[in-house]
Amino acid sequence: MNKDLTPLLDEWPFEPGQINVRLVEGLDGQHRIQVRLDLGIIQMHLNGRPDGQRPFGYPSLLAYHEARIDEAQEGEENHEIAAELSPEDCKTLRDEALQYYHRYIALLVLEDYEGVARDTARNLRVLDLCAKHAAAESDRSALEQFRPYILMMRARALASHALQHDEAKAALVAIDDGLEALRKCYEQQGRASEFEESSEVQLLRGMRGALLPQLPVSQRAELRQRLHEAIAQENYELAAILRDELRLLRDSPP
Repeated sequence: MNKDLTPLLDEWPFEPGQINVRLVEGLDGQHRIQVRLDLGIIQMHLNGRPDGQRPFGYPSLLAYHEARIDEAQEGEENHEIAAELSPEDCKTLRDEALQYYHRYIALLVLEDYEGVARDTARNLRVLDLCAKHAAAESDRSALEQFRPYILMMRARALASHALQHDEAKAALVAIDDGLEALRKCYEQQGRASEFEESSEVQLLRGMRGALLPQLPVSQRAELRQRLHEAIAQENYELAAILRDELRLLRDSPP
C-alpha cells in the first residue's frame, strides 16, 4: 500500500490566513475533526480524548489523576504526599491539555459551541488540579497565564450557543458571568490593573455591545427598574453601571 499523503493533501488544499477545519466520518462510522495545516493534516476524535486514547483505562489523564487524588485523600494517612502531582505528571497533563486546545479551536470554527464549552471547562479543571496538587511551584503556576484566555473562550462559547437558540438574554448573562470570572482571575493573579485593557475583556465587551440592541423591550424595562432600586438603596456604583447599560440601549429599536 502506498503511504504517500500527496493525493489527500491535494484534494484539500491549505488556505493561508484561516483555520482550515472539516468534519468527516471515520472508518468506524464515528465523526472525526480534521485540521489542514501547511505541512499536513491532523485528525481528532469529536468526543473523549482527542487522540482516542484511554490512559490507564480512563477517558483522559485528567480523569485518571482526579480519581487517584480523590482516592488518596480518602484512604491514606500521608494523603498529601500521595495526592501530589509530580513534574512528569504535570508535563503530561499539559501535553494532554494542548490536544483539547487544538480541538476547541477547531470546534469554534465548526460552530460547535457546546463542544467548545465542554473542552474549555475541562482544561480549566487541569489548571485547578495543577495549582492545588503540583509538587513543584513552577508546575503550580505554569498554566495560569492561559486562564484568562480559557475563561474568555468558554464565555464566548456559552453566549454563542445561547444565540444559536435565539436566547439573547441568556447570552448576555453568559458574557457578564465571563467578565466577572475574568475580573476575579486578574485580581487573584495580582494583575487587577490589567483587567480593563485585556484583550479577553475587550472581546467579550465587544460581543456584549453587539448583543444589546437585540434585547427585548422587557429587558430594557428591567434595567430601568434595577436602576431605580439601586438609587433608592444608595448603591451608586451599581447605578452607574446600569446607566451605562441603558445608554448603550438608547439607539436600539423601541
